[in-house]
This record gives sequence, C-alpha cells and structure tokens, in this order.
Amino acid sequence: MKFPDRLDQERFEVERLAPYAAQSARSRGRRYVQPAHNLRTEFQRDRDRILHCNAFRRLEYKTQVFINGTADHYRTRLTHTIEMAAVGRTIARCVRANEDLVEAIALAHDIGHPPFGHGGERALDELMRDWGGFDHNVQSCRAVELLELQYPDFPGLNLTWEVRAGLRKHEWKRPGAELDGYPLGPHPMLEAQIADLADDLTYHAHDVDDALAAGLITPDDLRELELWRRAEQCARDQAPNAPEERRLRLAIRNLLDLQVEDVICTTRENLAATDVDRPEAVMNADRRIVDVSEPMRTMLAPLHAFLFQRVYLHPQVAEVNAQAVAMMRRLFMYYLEHPETMGRKARARIEQEGLWRTVCDYVAGMTDRYALEEYQRFGLG
Repeated sequence: MKFPDRLDQERFEVERLAPYAAQSARSRGRRYVQPAHNLRTEFQRDRDRILHCNAFRRLEYKTQVFINGTADHYRTRLTHTIEMAAVGRTIARCVRANEDLVEAIALAHDIGHPPFGHGGERALDELMRDWGGFDHNVQSCRAVELLELQYPDFPGLNLTWEVRAGLRKHEWKRPGAELDGYPLGPHPMLEAQIADLADDLTYHAHDVDDALAAGLITPDDLRELELWRRAEQCARDQAPNAPEERRLRLAIRNLLDLQVEDVICTTRENLAATDVDRPEAVMNADRRIVDVSEPMRTMLAPLHAFLFQRVYLHPQVAEVNAQAVAMMRRLFMYYLEHPETMGRKARARIEQEGLWRTVCDYVAGMTDRYALEEYQRFGLG
C-alpha cells in the first residue's frame, strides 16, 4: 500500500478543488526560499507554523469579550479562533475552495490582537497616534513576518504569499495595493474572503452564547431579533419535547447554522453568476464572491447593534474592560520610561524599530494575565 506524500496531496487538490480555488503547488512562494516538505503541502506547513508559534499560544489568555479569568467557559481569543477556523473549513469545503489555506488564515488572523480586547486595541492606537497608530490586522502581519523568531536564517514564520495576503484586511481596499509585487485586490482571494466572513459569523453566535451564560441578556431580550426568532423556531421543530434549556442550546447552534448555510448558498450563486475560473478572476470580480444574502444582511444588522448595545457596552463588561485598559496605558508609559525592564528580545529591537514601536509590540504581545502581573510587579496600582 502506498501512502500519500506531498505530490499526491497536490494532485488531489487539482482533482478536488474548483478552478477558482488556490492550489498549494501554484503558491506565489515564500519571501525566503525553502525546500518543499516531503509530506505536507505549502499551506499545511503554514498552518502548522502558526499553530506552533508563541503568538498563537498566547491567544489562550487574551480577552474576546470578557476579561480572561472571569470564568473558565467564556470564549477567549484562542477558542474564538478555533471556532472561526472550523466555520471557515465548512464553507470552503462546500464551495470547493482550499480548506488548508482558509484554516491557516483563520488561525493567524488575531495573533496581533493586544490584551483586553478591542478596548486594548483602541488604547494602543491612541497611544501610537504620532507613531503610526495601531491596528491588530497590521500587528498580525508584523507577528508572522517580523516578531516571531523561530528560524535561524530569517525573522518571522516565512509564510506563503497567500496567507500573508489573506491577513492584510487593512490593505485590500487600497487602490494599487501590492505584496511582493503582486496585487492584493480589488478583492481578496476566495479563501481570504471565506476567513473574513467566518470571523463575523462565529462571534455573532458565540458572543450571544457567552452573554446568556453571563446573565447580561435573556432569551426574551433576543426575541426582538428576527434571526433569533427563526433560530428558536428551528429548535422547536427539531426537538419539540426537549426541556427549555436544551432547546436554548439548540437555538444558539441554529443561530450559527442559519448564517453559515446562507453564506454557502449565496456564495454558490455568486460563483455561478460571475463564472470565475481562476483565483485572479475572483480578485478582479465586480463584487465580493463570499457574502450573505440581502435578507440575511437585513437580519444581521439589528443583531450586530444588539450585541454592541446590550453586551459590549454593558456596564458589567465596559467597566471591567475600562479598568484593565487604564492599567495597560500606565504599563505602556512605564516601559517608555524604563525600557530596560522589557524582555531581552524586545530591547534588541529598539535601535531598529524605535522605542515607541518596540514598546507597542511588547505590550500588544502580552496576554491579559501577563499584563496584570507586570502591572503588579512594578507597583503601578
């Protein structure tokens, strides 16, 4: 019996994937040339490099909505990323896109996120206003291209062009944007579009789940939303005799399933309507291919607004986050005044990157837990 090697897997991609999907054998390559692996495709290697890097592991202790440590079962950046990757693979499989590429982009998309969620991101952007600002998408690129030091001959993880392009959400819409001489738009590759939308679908569902568990909202509150009413009706149809708590769990799953199924149907329709036949055709299409339908978009808008008003800005969340962000600001300023207290690798970058950007990189890379420990160590309270 012959077991498959890399060449077999590349041939399998040719046979299984659609013409518009990215194929690992046709990758635009890596910034630093490395020999191919005997067993894994290029995108599978990217996935594994991300999984094994320090920045990915630190996602376990970074806030999604609730400050890490509030409760063991709330989502963190890591669990959000894993759920997002699963959704992305499902969509990719159903439209014959490259699952490995979608997964790699998904796993790396948040590794540039600072501690304490979006509040932490806004604080760093304000602190860095005169020094180039801060955006977690840009920081994810810095992490995989510069800050991770895993190899002796080059900085970063040396990922393929396709993964690095898929992380550049901040550049897709910029006219003439390029990466290593190749255009990034006007639209991203199909796999990057899938990962991008999977991010939204995933947090819509799991933030509702966590908010219900935290007691910030109730099922009655959610019933003002048409999408939730549909999810509940599906649950009643599927399990009419189940206890209410079990049907609630089923409704939460349906909230995600309804969105994912809509994206798959809409994307298939768009693929048929545009008749794209290669990855470049997806990027140059007259619209994004991976999308939700107009009826779903109409239902998602009030859900998104509901999450902001009733969850993200809820005093129980906002007050704790504000305290944590204020602490992070003081820690940032302390490192500016005492750069010798940063780690050895960070101090080595000061001459090249400058003090402000180095401190920003250092703080952005912290987990919630480590930032709190450093704050206490320096007696900043």
